[in-house]
Amino acid sequence: MTADIERHAVERILVLDGAMGTMIQQEKPDEAVYRGERFQDHPVDVGGNNELLSLTASEMIRGIHAAFLEAGADILCTNTFGANAISQADYSMQHLVAEMNAESVRLAREAADAVATPDRPRWVAGGIGPTNQTASISPDVNDPGFRSVTFDDLAQAYGEAARALIEAGADLLLIETIFDTLNAKAAIHAVESLRDEGIAVPPLMISGTITDRSGRTLIGQTPEAFWASMSHARPFSVGLNCALGAGEMRQHIRTLSRVADTRVSAYPNAGLPNEMGGYDETPEDTARHLGEWAESSLVNVVGGCCGTTPAHIAAIAEAVKNKAPRAVPPKVTRMRLSGLELFEVSGVEARHEGAA
Repeated sequence: MTADIERHAVERILVLDGAMGTMIQQEKPDEAVYRGERFQDHPVDVGGNNELLSLTASEMIRGIHAAFLEAGADILCTNTFGANAISQADYSMQHLVAEMNAESVRLAREAADAVATPDRPRWVAGGIGPTNQTASISPDVNDPGFRSVTFDDLAQAYGEAARALIEAGADLLLIETIFDTLNAKAAIHAVESLRDEGIAVPPLMISGTITDRSGRTLIGQTPEAFWASMSHARPFSVGLNCALGAGEMRQHIRTLSRVADTRVSAYPNAGLPNEMGGYDETPEDTARHLGEWAESSLVNVVGGCCGTTPAHIAAIAEAVKNKAPRAVPPKVTRMRLSGLELFEVSGVEARHEGAA
């Protein structure tokens, strides 16, 4: 599958699916739906635990996948954004992490295989969200050195999720919505540790999030510094998702396109959220933006995040149809160091692959 997706990525812009969370919200599941028969007696409220629905409302999740595929998605992201022990601790469901990930891959795979053809394969990306903790920032304003989670805690949680996704047959791993680069480094470390065990790790997609119009991640990194921090993983793609609408995201995608020596992905929200937390940007507006990015040779993979529906994905797929993907530049061999901003050492060649 790796060679297959790399060949198709050379030929065309690939389309990622849209938002799982807001699609679930449209279904309006109540506490009983989340619990299903199996968890009726679970002692903790589970409403809002979207990953649990892969176990208790599988037809809903399969139907969302099918709708995005019908709209033109090439890559489905599994319903596993919070399927890790740290996030699931809120629901006392840490013991279900492996099952949640495996079942979510199965549902996506069934939907993908139902429509895939030799000329138009479909791929399943195992989604790995950022958890609800941050390794870089103290949650206690009175104790800046305090951390509620350690790097090792994160690596263990990410590793458990990644192992389950890989064993279930995910074609890609998508480390997404990264607001803290240290969290992402823990995820990459966990994945590389699986590789050290002899496990065949699929290609990595890495996607950060610019949290506001400052143009920086939550911990203050610019997109260039974020890429320098991630480049050692040699990912299949790097990009941005969530937080911003396409109009606000373009300049940051342009920056990544300039500095990244790999494919660039982008899946923005359907505009900025309104006063009620909803998303008002029409499919046509979102597609107009992403179509222009394709015309400008900025992207290789496009899709949608919060608020994007199958109608958005259909419009995006049409907008990038027959447009050439961004040409991946030669591998950078200059020394690049990352802090809050990128520092590039002019005239100094990196001696080791992936040095950053």
